[in-house]
Amino acid sequence: MEITLRAARVNAGLTQEQVQERLGISRSTLHRIETGKSSPKYKTLCDLCRLYGISTEIIKKE
Repeated sequence: MEITLRAARVNAGLTQEQVQERLGISRSTLHRIETGKSSPKYKTLCDLCRLYGISTEIIKKE
């Protein structure tokens, strides 16, 4: 099973604003990551997955 970062965020019940505040990344950066226009740094990807409660291994590669 694979999941997109956007779907993982929504499943975790978080808004972009909440993720931005918790991780200290800009909303535009998060938007670019979720839409596949930008790849996150590995640390950011790990932070997102930890926040969403998922493994990096199930993230759908764009």
